[in-house]
Amino acid sequence: MSIFADRVDAGRQLAAALETVSDPRAIVFGIPRGGVVVAAEVARARGLPLAAAVVRKLGAPAHEEYAMGAIAEGVKIVNTDAVRQGGVTPEQLATVEESERVELDRRTRLFAASTPSVSGRTAIVVDDGVATGATAMAACTALRAHGAARIVLAVPVAPAKWLPDADVVDDFICLRRVRDFWAVGQFYADFTQTSDGEVARLLSRDLPVGE
Repeated sequence: MSIFADRVDAGRQLAAALETVSDPRAIVFGIPRGGVVVAAEVARARGLPLAAAVVRKLGAPAHEEYAMGAIAEGVKIVNTDAVRQGGVTPEQLATVEESERVELDRRTRLFAASTPSVSGRTAIVVDDGVATGATAMAACTALRAHGAARIVLAVPVAPAKWLPDADVVDDFICLRRVRDFWAVGQFYADFTQTSDGEVARLLSRDLPVGE
């Protein structure tokens, strides 16, 4: 069931839904890789700076697309139910985390070297969709720790029953809440994998840099 043509289309639709967020000093944070494509359209339409919120999913050993949790700078979120149901041992979880921390460090150096300070500002966190919500919550938690005054989580699609932690996210904007949800990609006609090069290009575009 395709709802969006591609991530650019989703970003344009999401930007229209964010008209109520009027803070001129807000920063749009895309979650690499695909979320940055969506976020770039939001940033362009709203005239706001674009940055990356680098996180890594902790995928289950037998099913890497299924998140047991996620990590960001100074943040680790683990879904204990997912770990238990998957029969994942502490050793397996530690191995996955070790591998993902290497990739987290690489992407942080590549995408977040010149991220503006979010202290005292609104952070609009954008991804191409929410499945388990682990990566989105890790990104929002990390930005809160960096002093964000307000956090808006904005996504094109999410499971109908999913809601972010109210202690971390101040506002949640979702274009479509879907009951029969299997994977984010099912809602896009084109869900082609985004490359590092495309993310770097979008982050270096001549977008507003804020004060």
